[in-house]
Amino acid sequence: MIFKIDTPDLTEERVGNAGTPGVWHFDSGKPGPSVLISALIHGNELCGAWVLKDMLAAGLRPRKGKLTLAFCNLAAFDRFDPLAHDASRFADEDLNRVWTEQKLAEPITRERQRALELLPWVKQADRLLDLHSMHEPSPPLWVTGILQRNIDLGLRLGVPRHLIVDAGHKDGTRMRDYGQFGDPDGKALALLVECGFHGDPSSLRIARQATAQFLLESAVVLPDQLPEEWQQRDGQDIAQQVLQVTQPVVAKTTNLTFSSAWRGMECIERAGTTIGMDDGVPIVTPYDNCVLVMPSLRQLVPGVTVLRFARQVH
Repeated sequence: MIFKIDTPDLTEERVGNAGTPGVWHFDSGKPGPSVLISALIHGNELCGAWVLKDMLAAGLRPRKGKLTLAFCNLAAFDRFDPLAHDASRFADEDLNRVWTEQKLAEPITRERQRALELLPWVKQADRLLDLHSMHEPSPPLWVTGILQRNIDLGLRLGVPRHLIVDAGHKDGTRMRDYGQFGDPDGKALALLVECGFHGDPSSLRIARQATAQFLLESAVVLPDQLPEEWQQRDGQDIAQQVLQVTQPVVAKTTNLTFSSAWRGMECIERAGTTIGMDDGVPIVTPYDNCVLVMPSLRQLVPGVTVLRFARQVH
């Protein structure tokens, strides 16, 4: 796929203003939520970096509460090459799989070391918007986790259309599920938004829209502080769809292929339909009207999730 988004110059932004490289923290001095917006969890996901850069350039400040902007995996971003963008997803390991006490207690990779730098800012937040993009062209979607309060938040925001309810990945815990964000008895809110293919300019538009809606719903800024085009909402006249992930497809071998060029959100009518092969073993849909979520073989190694099966629940 051709990368059509320019690489942002983060020379100034990576300095930060809070003692942590790449982290900018603004406190209004008035009561309100503490909002964290994170970008570049993966070094090749540029749409979020552009959103944070634009917000800083515009001098955006919270009217109440606190606002933290975090450019997360700068080490991976520094390796970015639009002609080989998959290679800059991470430096040593996926930063979005290290958020457990065990892994953080063993900072043996650059990603774990960076997670420890970011940890105080993660812990102080009671609202998280994590900006991501996708390996393949696919409709944008919210990833809500399994807690109803986050599903409800995604529905209040209205767009993107698809909400994916899932428990995460077998190979590690995401930041959006860490600590207070994964506490079933807590109140902290967290959404991850997948804005479309990494290099598609539409991913930047979706990232801006998602950020604007999240900020406005959190009430830390007012509408007149955000550009009008950020406040437009693609597809807001289409009913949202909540999809419950029932199981991941985890690669057992590197000899895994799909039977078609799946792009995501395809609804396979019949149970038992073969949608791929893993070293000669068929991968089949487990039930009727099975939706394929985020299929991709770009990071194919044994143990990696290459696809999720989901059913519509709303």
